[in-house]
Amino acid sequence: MRAGRHESVHNDAVTTPAPFGSWPTPLTSELVVAAAVRLGEVRVDGDTVLWAEGRPAEGGRTQIVRREADGTVTDLLPEGFDARTAVHEYGGAAWWAHDGILWFTNWADQRLHRLDPGSAPRPVSPEPATARGDRWADGVLAPDGSLVLVREHHPEGSGPAQVRNEVVRLHPDGAVDVLVTGPDFVTSPRLDASGARLAWVSWDHPSMPWDDTVLTVRDLATGTDTVVAGGPGESVSEPRWQADGSLLFVSDRTGWWSLYRWTPAGDVVPVIVEEAEIGVPCWTLGTSRHVTLTDGRIVAASRRAGYDALLVRALDGTVSELELPLSAAGSLQVGGRDEVVLVAGSPTREASVWRVRIGNPEPEVLRPARDLGVDERYLSVPEPIAFPSTDGAGAARTAHALFYPPASATHRGRDGERPPLLVVIHGGPTASASPVLSVGVQYWTSRGFAVVDVDYGGSTGYGRPYRELLQGSWGIVDVADCIAAARWLGEQGRVDPARLAIRGGSAGGYTTLAALARDDTPFAAGADHFGVADLEALAADTHKFESRYLDGLVGPYPEDRDIYVERSPINHVERFSKPLIVLQGSEDAIVPPNQSELIVDALRSRGVPVAYLLFEGEQHGFRRGENIRRALDAELSFYGQVLGFDLPAEEGIEPVEIER
Repeated sequence: MRAGRHESVHNDAVTTPAPFGSWPTPLTSELVVAAAVRLGEVRVDGDTVLWAEGRPAEGGRTQIVRREADGTVTDLLPEGFDARTAVHEYGGAAWWAHDGILWFTNWADQRLHRLDPGSAPRPVSPEPATARGDRWADGVLAPDGSLVLVREHHPEGSGPAQVRNEVVRLHPDGAVDVLVTGPDFVTSPRLDASGARLAWVSWDHPSMPWDDTVLTVRDLATGTDTVVAGGPGESVSEPRWQADGSLLFVSDRTGWWSLYRWTPAGDVVPVIVEEAEIGVPCWTLGTSRHVTLTDGRIVAASRRAGYDALLVRALDGTVSELELPLSAAGSLQVGGRDEVVLVAGSPTREASVWRVRIGNPEPEVLRPARDLGVDERYLSVPEPIAFPSTDGAGAARTAHALFYPPASATHRGRDGERPPLLVVIHGGPTASASPVLSVGVQYWTSRGFAVVDVDYGGSTGYGRPYRELLQGSWGIVDVADCIAAARWLGEQGRVDPARLAIRGGSAGGYTTLAALARDDTPFAAGADHFGVADLEALAADTHKFESRYLDGLVGPYPEDRDIYVERSPINHVERFSKPLIVLQGSEDAIVPPNQSELIVDALRSRGVPVAYLLFEGEQHGFRRGENIRRALDAELSFYGQVLGFDLPAEEGIEPVEIER
């Protein structure tokens, strides 16, 4: 069921007026990380269900959890093991299971390990010449016991141009056969039931996987390759072999990521085609948004207006929507004859592992969300909004966002006061705002902040033309939409236009800096989480997966160097006047620490108020509980000092130092 609008409602007769931002709340940074997990992929192995849990309390490592048919739950990885792959740096599809055996890539050495019941993990991939030089992901078990998977090879001392991505066959004795080599990138190697045909997706620089990809099928006996779909202007993903020998895949050939079927006769026919998105941008490997049940019915997740629903295609071709209390869904797996196992969440429930029986409106929760023990009146439910903005040429258009009003069981704003607004910018930048309960968002709204999570032009979920609005216009369209959202909410009387703040991580950090590097910025403050300050430096110093990404977002480098210079916030520090807090991981290979240090040093030299926190041992995004807490509380302290409100004394938040 696609969720609709919901306004947080309060009974003024039983709440206390207090300055927005200062409200006491049970949704503290301690609660944000207490028993918190990041649910990853799900797998079904016979009667057991397995899933990945990223655990901040364990240093951010990823544990694999198995649930038996009787409900018994077991952690599989012993201490010291972490199921994460560094393929594409963003990872994904780092583990899989079959007949009780678990294969996983261990983060520390990036070697593929095998875990048999009752045994300790043991490496099964060859030891590379260079530490972490071979990275493994996205594997499937062949009928002969070998594994077909992606290997990313990093020669010693190599740069992005020397990194090689291939589909290989790894034999039980450790021998490796290269099956597919040549394309810059390969993903989703999938064998048919007989092991005779291999499907895979590939693409080349400067394209990204949401731009132009190719789906190929090879007859392994003859070596004959057949291009099934894809090419310039078409993004193809998620191939799945069917029992009849056909192949399902996702394509945006109509402008929306829809589902199609290829037959060995060479026909491609639509299966589920709507003005909604079944596909997602493949930042990570192993996405799964559609499955086929044993009786031939197809279940797919589909996103429209920021919210997911589950669709079922019956054998006669009719498509219906399941009535389920979810707003986001992913990692779909077949769980039985008429069952799907998936990760799902709603605006008032964190992501959980569900088993859904088709026709039953009540899902079985296999891995429940944590019990926050919080009155639901503290929870702000997002409202999808559409508002006027402009494109890169200044033409009028419509942009999208999720708006969260302040919510509290005990407090309300003082008469005549409107709440401060946090404009939140997702990363990517082709990602999207998620309407699933995030305690990290409620941390702000329950204190009296309004939050708007902006799906600016370039975001996923609104069709390919919307996604392509950012082509050549990064730093323009995204900034215009964030400013437009803030101003529109101010004009609607829903927020205080004098207390607007903007925050974002990675690509969102770049948009934050670009929005502040304007003479007419409406923002009173900003928070940059590991964002890009110098586009030119990023073009010269980043990993292979994104080493040509800016060709599309900005222009080819160095041919368009003048655009890179013009759009880099570091080159416009004279325009910065608003306070900024910068948060960075010391081991970030995607946006290196020097990007943050460049902007911090420049603002220091100009006397612009700035705070800087560097978190040792963190990569691109913070995984350790203590660092997540400190980052949140430091940002709150920063806003309190800048926007003029006191922090709840009972939380004992350590003030962050703002250099003035």
